[in-house]
Amino acid sequence: MPSRNLVSWACLITGYSQNGMPDEACRVFQEMVSSGFMPNHYACGSALRSCQGLGAFGLRLGMQIHGLLLKTGHGSNEVVSNVLISMYGSCGGNGDYAWRVFEEIENKNSVSCNSIISVYAQRGTVSAFELFSYIQKEDLGFTFKPTEFTFGSLITAAANHVNSGLLLLEQLLANIEKSGLLEDLYVGSALLSGFGRFGSLDTAMKVFKQMGARNAVSLNGLMVGLVRLGQGEEAAKVFMEMRDFVKINSDSFVVLFSAFPEFSSLEEGEIRGRELHAYVIRTGLCNSKAAIGNALINMYSKFGEFQIAHSVFQVMVDKDSVSWNSMISALDQNDCFEDAISTFQTMIRTGFMASNYSLISALSSCGSLNWIRLGEQLHCEGIKLGLDFDVSVSNALLALYADTGCVAECKILFTLMLEYDLVSWNTIIGALGNSETSISEAIEYFIQMMRAGWSPNNVTYINILSVISSLSLLGLVRQIHALVLKYNAMNTSSIENTFLACYSKCGEMDDCEKIFSGMSDRKDDVSWNLMISGYLHNEVLPKAMDLVWLMLHKGKKLDGFTFASVLSACASIATFKHGMEVHACAIRACLESDVVVGSALVDMYAKCGRIDYASKFFDVMPVRNIYSWNSMISGYARHGHGHKALELFTKMKLEGQTPDHVTFVGVLSACSHVGFVEQGMDYFDSMSKQYGLTPRIEHFSCMVDILGRAGQMNKLEDFINKMPLKPNALIWRTALGACGRASTRKTDLGRKAAHMLLQLEPHNAVNYVLLANMYASGGKWEDVAEARRAMREATVRKEAGCSWVSMRDGVHVFVAGDQSHPNKHAIYEKLKELHKRIRDVGYVPQIKYALYDLELENKEELLSYHSERLAVAFVLTRKSDMPIRIMKNLRVCGDCHSAFKYISQVVGRQITKQWKRFKHIMSEVWGERQLVCKGIASSILVRTSTMAANDTMKSKEYGTLRRVKNIKPTQLVNEVGRDHDKPVFRTSNPYGGEKLDQMLSNLEKGMLLDGNFETDEAMGRFSMSCMKYRKGNIAFSILPYLFDILWHELEDFMCRLHRSYKVQFSISKELILQASSSWGGLSCVLAEHTLKCVYITQKILLLFSTYAGPSPLVQAASSYN
Repeated sequence: MPSRNLVSWACLITGYSQNGMPDEACRVFQEMVSSGFMPNHYACGSALRSCQGLGAFGLRLGMQIHGLLLKTGHGSNEVVSNVLISMYGSCGGNGDYAWRVFEEIENKNSVSCNSIISVYAQRGTVSAFELFSYIQKEDLGFTFKPTEFTFGSLITAAANHVNSGLLLLEQLLANIEKSGLLEDLYVGSALLSGFGRFGSLDTAMKVFKQMGARNAVSLNGLMVGLVRLGQGEEAAKVFMEMRDFVKINSDSFVVLFSAFPEFSSLEEGEIRGRELHAYVIRTGLCNSKAAIGNALINMYSKFGEFQIAHSVFQVMVDKDSVSWNSMISALDQNDCFEDAISTFQTMIRTGFMASNYSLISALSSCGSLNWIRLGEQLHCEGIKLGLDFDVSVSNALLALYADTGCVAECKILFTLMLEYDLVSWNTIIGALGNSETSISEAIEYFIQMMRAGWSPNNVTYINILSVISSLSLLGLVRQIHALVLKYNAMNTSSIENTFLACYSKCGEMDDCEKIFSGMSDRKDDVSWNLMISGYLHNEVLPKAMDLVWLMLHKGKKLDGFTFASVLSACASIATFKHGMEVHACAIRACLESDVVVGSALVDMYAKCGRIDYASKFFDVMPVRNIYSWNSMISGYARHGHGHKALELFTKMKLEGQTPDHVTFVGVLSACSHVGFVEQGMDYFDSMSKQYGLTPRIEHFSCMVDILGRAGQMNKLEDFINKMPLKPNALIWRTALGACGRASTRKTDLGRKAAHMLLQLEPHNAVNYVLLANMYASGGKWEDVAEARRAMREATVRKEAGCSWVSMRDGVHVFVAGDQSHPNKHAIYEKLKELHKRIRDVGYVPQIKYALYDLELENKEELLSYHSERLAVAFVLTRKSDMPIRIMKNLRVCGDCHSAFKYISQVVGRQITKQWKRFKHIMSEVWGERQLVCKGIASSILVRTSTMAANDTMKSKEYGTLRRVKNIKPTQLVNEVGRDHDKPVFRTSNPYGGEKLDQMLSNLEKGMLLDGNFETDEAMGRFSMSCMKYRKGNIAFSILPYLFDILWHELEDFMCRLHRSYKVQFSISKELILQASSSWGGLSCVLAEHTLKCVYITQKILLLFSTYAGPSPLVQAASSYN
């Protein structure tokens, strides 16, 4: 235009505003002001209407326009004032600004009143009704009569109020019917949506039928209410019933697309959604309106089909800001964070301005990726656009800084926020609670929130309880518990689970049990796992195990981490029986192949003294992580298998696994036990040079132990002096112990170590004992007496040494010279017998381990009554041929270790003792017996495998069994017996002939049931008959063969047997125990097939336990150890 005036500017601004181009309208308004034109109230009114759709940016520009109106004297204009009220309401600004404008209007009218009511209704507060009542009562210079717009705003306010919204809607319905406005489409549609939101479908249908005219808007309102209630099927049903009576518009399809993800069956909802998608494509509606494409994006993203959502987005012809927002939000919600940020940047480059919705999704993706720098840039962009005034954007910024650990920025941002909501408080409390340095501040913010009048929700309770539990503040937990009960919020499993975690961390398992028992049907898998973890945290393993069994019995699912926790607890107290139970449960829960559970199993078996189980399980693990390798290496080191530990470390490196600090502790411990000084030094140096690991104090302690065990005391002292870290009590204690053991004792170094120890830990009895032992080993009895005197003066008592054994009738504990056991006479008689027998085969007491100044005979007597020897003697008073397993709280002395070797030889039993590491003691004779038995087992396996390969295999309906064609079981056994020149069975055998054929056939099928033998004694007679001929070779031959069959066919056989014949298994523990105790030496064969037998036994007994309870599993699994 050659010349522009105020009217042309105003017309252009109005044109842009009325044609849905608010950005251009505001730009032109700013250009007009910059050109020197002073806008009139028409131009200001059009610009203010355009600001209403621009969020926080529009609010900032609207406040500038408001200031300009006041400056030019147009602020009192009624039309402009009404637009100002609407602008403040729709832009998310402070409602007080709108109220001030309303009060300053001299001549108020219905439009002014409806505008202010609409503002308060948008804020979702009951104050809209209070304002409505005030306007009706006050003298405003005119008689206010509610219109359809008044009721529409009030309906919106009621629908947003959770507690009393339905009651308010019913009151409004009565007023609307009285005023005759129920037939109005706008009012009726709003009522339908409101009643639908609260689930009052009968009232909604009643309103729908009473409406004078129905259209797509009213139908859509009813459907929207149903969708918000999660009743997608009902919404689709209403659409199908009303489509013939109401003209459907494109918005109806938009609502229907939002209903499909709310179907109770997501698969059904997705099918219906795809069908409707095909329909809108066929009819051409897909490209008629951007809202349909946006609805499709939202629908597919909720189904997790974000690839299809992205395809819909790509083919959309007319994308609007909602399209971009929907796509960015879909990518963020489906964890495609980088794609979400990339799409956001593409949107900006395309020319679309960032909105509060797109910025929130982009900030969420930055927080998930820990991209704080990009997040800060987006923060600046939000400030530039004025979006930081939006409380939702501020909450997203709080979450960004919380996720990236920027707690200080969180607190600053929270302080600068103009407005808060409950999400803001929850976010700041959660952020502070997750920071170890700001936990107390989280509690302070929670108190501030309560004082400000906010009502906490479930997220608030969970956040604050997580904070309190980390501090173990029991009193505050009980206060929050009372608050939850006061607000009647103790009705969701998430809150109850949080209290379970809190009380268990505070050691209040009684409270946990009360909450857990009161949850009834609300118990979920998390609840069960929390209870089990709580018992383990408070060292109540028996109850944890009971709950594991109950959980499995009820069909609940234990997660891998709970299994790992239970196994870790079993390992910490070396309860092998419970560990076996948990292993069986893991098999039953199909978690055996889980790498976390597998690593915990390796660690448990190693710490419970079964390094053979640990090794074989480790070998068959499908996937191994660093914890698996560390557990196995440490297990080998703990059991004295240093060479195997180092070989495994080499294998670990070849397989590409990078060692960590824990790995090197195990490696250096292995070097210590096998005496590899130079190799240990090389490993120690490689930590920093090759792997970039800085040695910690425990690694230095291992090096001190390596040098001390090698007797290189000068190097040990030099190593301590050159340490970059200040030696702690562990270093000095290791050095003092080395001084006591070394042949060339460094008494000066020992005294220095003791001096440092007594300064660091003056009340630790171990330090005094080590010092006294060092003097005693050198014969310095006066110094020994002085050390003990110092110990008494410090009021420190030495921990009493005790040993214990776990038997079927419980745990039996012994101390040195114990006279309290009920079987003490039998124990001491057995001990005297053992001492006489081991002396006859060469045992000589090592009196140097008697650390008292006594006569020779007294020293020998003192050694002979150590607690571990009493435990062994007690076990030998019982009839059994199982290995002997002794536990002790202190190190086993060298003389007892030597005595155990001779005892193992004379009684033919393996002895395992545990302190910090295990010792497996076996005489040479006993070892030869094992080798013979293993050889027999191997020969039968080789022979039967060869026969099976040469003959055809016969398929049974019980599963494919390795039955050799045309060869009866007896013939098979006799074939094996020919290797020894004599038949194994004779006709005089009570179980010979057809009876034996049937017996072995049943055994071959794995049917070890009560029905196979008339009595338990019959099972024993059968096994003894087997042992009578060929000295048990039949037992050694058959069992590995049968176990080998079961290993391959067990699962298929059991499933077929149960499914086809509904066999009810019943097996008594007496039967299994009788069988295992009668087959003398059977453990030798089982040792050859340890892993297979463990799995087979557990799998069989798990099936039995389904019908007969868990007790057989515990006893039988233990009997096969």
